Order: sequence, then C-alpha cells, then structure tokens
Amino acid sequence: MRVGCAMLPSMTSAHRSTCTTTIDTPPAPPLQPAFVALVDDAQASLLRALGPLLHSVYLYGSVSRAAATPGVSDVDLTVVLARPLAPAQAQALEQLRLGLQARHPQVSKVDFDLGVLADVTDPANLYSWGYWLKHECRCIQGQDLGLRFAAFAPSLAVAQAVNGDYVQVLQGYRARIAAAQDLATLRQLQKEAARKLVRATNVLRPAVGGYWPQSLDDYARYFSDRFPDMAERADFFLVHAKAPWAAAGVFNEKLDLFIGWMQGQQQTPTPV
Repeated sequence: MRVGCAMLPSMTSAHRSTCTTTIDTPPAPPLQPAFVALVDDAQASLLRALGPLLHSVYLYGSVSRAAATPGVSDVDLTVVLARPLAPAQAQALEQLRLGLQARHPQVSKVDFDLGVLADVTDPANLYSWGYWLKHECRCIQGQDLGLRFAAFAPSLAVAQAVNGDYVQVLQGYRARIAAAQDLATLRQLQKEAARKLVRATNVLRPAVGGYWPQSLDDYARYFSDRFPDMAERADFFLVHAKAPWAAAGVFNEKLDLFIGWMQGQQQTPTPV
C-alpha cells in the first residue's frame, strides 16, 4: 500500500511540503504576550489545586501555535492526572476553570480536556492519546508523555481514533444549541460544534498516506478538494468555527444534513 501523497489539483505548495510519510510535530514558538499571564496562571493554579494528582499539562490550539486572536480565541489545555478525580475534586477543578476564564477576558473560553495516566499510556489508546500528545499538544508542565511516541503516519485509523465519536458529540451540541437561553452561549456552542465538525471531516480520508491537515482551514480545504459538491456546506461551518452568526434552527438543520451525509459516505468503501 502506498504511503505517499496523491496530489489534488488545488493543493498549494504548503500542502505539498507536508505530504510526507509522517505527520509533522507541532512547533513551540514563544507565546504571544497577550496570553502569557493566562498560561502562567493556569499552570500555578492547577499545581496548587491538584498537587500530586497532577501528572502533566499541555497546551494545544491557536494559543499553543502563537496564532491566537485576543478576545476571540479559546485557550485549550489537556490535563493528565495520576488517578481519577473524586466528585468533589472534579467540582473544584471546574470552579478553577471558571475562575481562570473570569480573570482573563482576553480569551473567549478556558477549556480543560482531562485524561488519566493509565488511560493515556494504555496501548489500546495509541492512536487517540498517543497521536494527540505527539502531534497536537505542547507540554508546559510535568513529564512530556508525547516523547514516548514516535511520529505517526497519516492514516484513517488515527483520524477515526481522534474523531470517531463525532456523531455523538455533535448530537450533544445540537441539543445544547437548541436549548441555549442567551446569545453568548449560543455563539460559543456553535463555534465549538463547527470546529468539531470541520475536524471530523478527516474521517473520510484515504485509508493510508496522503496529506494531513493542521489548521481548521487546512481541514476544510482538504475536504473540499475531495468533495467539491460539499464545499459550500463545509465553508458554512468553517465560518461558524470562527465567527458564528446563524440562528439556532438554521445551524442545527445544516448540522443534521452534514452529519447524515458523512454517515452515508462512511458506508462506502474508503479508497486505499
């Protein structure tokens, strides 16, 4: 089976340069000044609250890439724990997250993705946690678990491990969007759902090899190159991943149609 990159007509030179046998590991540029205090506060607050329960902390997303927009971007942290939290500890951690969010209005949201060390290092989770820490995360505290893993090759197996839950997750967003009571909540939920959908389009990639997207724009472009009839619908969600504007009912209707189409595509054999 070929692990090269089949070039599509609209691929740019940037696409060509990343068509390799392994996925790029993320760079670690200096953080943008607007976000340094927030990241420092998050590190100190997590260590103080969790103590020996805290194994390591990772930054990912636009803040990690030094490509964030103050007042618009979220800050996303992966927190690996030595063991699962008790209910009271989980509640305290949520209050910590909300406190960080309130103290740092330069981000639209502070988000924690939690993992437990035993699950993160379980070989059964190699393509999910292993890929995530190796290729999406930047360790800012503790032992960097990403160093345990070799670089991954582009593959459908990785895409499905990371985004195979997209139907369940997006249906959850759909329900919350329909129930949103204020505009700020609606827009935040739409942005999160749109980002999930854009990234989830990668589950329709070839079985092995090919280009591996990095940014949301990359995911949307790679999808539209292969499914041009769906490009306009994909662009709707790319726009809403950055600056949502649609009414809840309109957004959910388009979301339902896109999810249904993707499920139909997954019923057909994936080209190797």
